[in-house]
Amino acid sequence: MKKKLILESGEVFHGEGFGTELETAGEVVFNTGMTGYQELISDPSYCGQIVCMTYPLIGNYGINRDDYESIEPAIKGLIVKELCDLPSNFRTQITLDELFKKKNLSGISGIDTRRLTRILRNSGVVKGKIVNVEADENEVVTELKGTTFPTNQVEQVSTKTAYANPGRGLKVVLVDFGSKLGIIRELSQRNCDITVVSHDTTAEDILLMDPDGIMLSNGPGDPEDNQGALEMIRGLLGKVPIFGICLGHQLIGLACGAKTFKLKFGHRGGNHPVLDLEKNKVAITSQNHGYAVDQESLKDTDLVETHIALNDRTNEGLKHKIHPCFSVQYHPEASPGPEDANYLFDDFITLMEDFKK
Repeated sequence: MKKKLILESGEVFHGEGFGTELETAGEVVFNTGMTGYQELISDPSYCGQIVCMTYPLIGNYGINRDDYESIEPAIKGLIVKELCDLPSNFRTQITLDELFKKKNLSGISGIDTRRLTRILRNSGVVKGKIVNVEADENEVVTELKGTTFPTNQVEQVSTKTAYANPGRGLKVVLVDFGSKLGIIRELSQRNCDITVVSHDTTAEDILLMDPDGIMLSNGPGDPEDNQGALEMIRGLLGKVPIFGICLGHQLIGLACGAKTFKLKFGHRGGNHPVLDLEKNKVAITSQNHGYAVDQESLKDTDLVETHIALNDRTNEGLKHKIHPCFSVQYHPEASPGPEDANYLFDDFITLMEDFKK
């Protein structure tokens, strides 16, 4: 089945469709990971986005039951250079194309992903649409220019009701802004008793649970669209240790008086070097975000910068000068990606234990 990818800037890419025949529109971004497409597809942080994979061969190890990061994908579509129809891996259960058909998702293969990535790097992320080959290109461009995508991505992917992941250790409340299952896995491996709550849970309701610590998860969209979360964070600061990841990191920055801004093309992939300013060590990290904390805005806050990205020197980590609170912009749970930053979960455990004493 022939398909086209049309960008709001007017560029058109012709290729082969996979998955369903449905047309789909979203913000077009690129990911530099060589592997991890299953985790990427099921990562709620990609809500509303069409992802271009820069690595040329995708689908070569199939899809398995273990590598999902959520139950239902929030991604809008996938763009690949070459789609593998015959995966080879002992864990393979279905192909990528079969997964997209089951989950009613659309993809396109056979296009020049290098050219598309250069466009995104030079012009920034753009709106795009995967359409049938017969679609009128001028009409689609006009439609995209007039389209405003929803800003309630966190509401779309957050859990609607609280649920427990029992353990016999420290009690952690995980605020779900679009959490990956990898965060729960890491906390569970450390015997934490986890309660996952919705993004709009108040500080008062969280404190009634008497937690030893708060985890603020990753999630999609503009952090400034989550004003209720900022009030919740301000109500928790100083009362219980807090660890923020990705969107959680940005929300901590905003709650403490810093500002955020949209990156030109974001950080997405499993090969991003980050410098720990306190330890003077570099970790290769897994990242997926389109916004960052403005470093200049930190000067008038009680936050200290702890990590920076070595590719573009943007902020990658914060800690509070007074309260037990720290955060990172990247994903220490990886899934996919290197596990260089896995130790941050141990740091969180230590912070909670010290606070209890």
